[in-house]
Amino acid sequence: MRTTPLDDVRFCGQVLETQQRSLIIALAKRYGRLSRHELAQTVCELLDWHRPNGQPKTIECRALLERMQEAGLIGLPALRSGRPRGAGSSVPVSPDPELAPLDVPLATLQPIALQRVTTPGDRTLWRTLIERHHDLGHRVPFGAHLRYLIQTTAPASVVLGCLQFSSPAWRLHKRDQWIGWDDATRARCLQQIICNSRFLILPPVRVQNLASHVLALALRTVITDWTAAYGVQPLLAETLVDPARFTGHCYRAANWIDVGLTTGRGREDRQHLRHGASPKRIWLYPLVPNARHRLTQAS
Repeated sequence: MRTTPLDDVRFCGQVLETQQRSLIIALAKRYGRLSRHELAQTVCELLDWHRPNGQPKTIECRALLERMQEAGLIGLPALRSGRPRGAGSSVPVSPDPELAPLDVPLATLQPIALQRVTTPGDRTLWRTLIERHHDLGHRVPFGAHLRYLIQTTAPASVVLGCLQFSSPAWRLHKRDQWIGWDDATRARCLQQIICNSRFLILPPVRVQNLASHVLALALRTVITDWTAAYGVQPLLAETLVDPARFTGHCYRAANWIDVGLTTGRGREDRQHLRHGASPKRIWLYPLVPNARHRLTQAS
């Protein structure tokens, strides 16, 4: 295996910054179960490598990963056959499960359970519910992610909503400030944060305290599931809430920490034209008692 000088690793003609290279090496090491396509998508999302139309530069990034493997900088999984999971797809048509208005005490629905989405039927149902009832709709997630259906078995098995955890934002000033990160530490430790990127309680379900109860249950569940699926123990959870539409009350009730607002750009503002246009409130939840310390020490 040949080697190449570290200062000669380039992406689209530009030499990689030290922090970018460190992040890619860490991701390849920790997420060895992802396909090459999924890993390339994850890198593009975290490093904000997108075309002017907002699409990730997956092809170029995959070529970069393979060059880095040839140079002995990273190891990649063997090539897989078949259509990559991250490829574009449409949301299949599926009827919503029939659910009458539900306004009962939370105790009558216990035990609430989170069903990991793994079967084709569950994936179809999850996509359909999110596309029809979540304000952000369905988007194919990049790289590492876990999805759940929120269910009750009392008095019968009923789907109450959906959850998704996925890769975190590459840069959130208020989050990074709260942790105490500089750019190099963020690049090294970012993969130990997970993002609650979708959370839906179906419209007919109006059960007091259900949302905060589900969030608490989800955080206990996802630590184990994420570690088993990807070999990385998450130390911190994050989510973004649009204050123009939602109060974030369920996150506050579940003891998440409000650390402030984003700049409002969003991932699609490549020219920095929308600074402050639509800021989101950043909520964080430490998954271990010493999360901030460990996020500045992880390697």
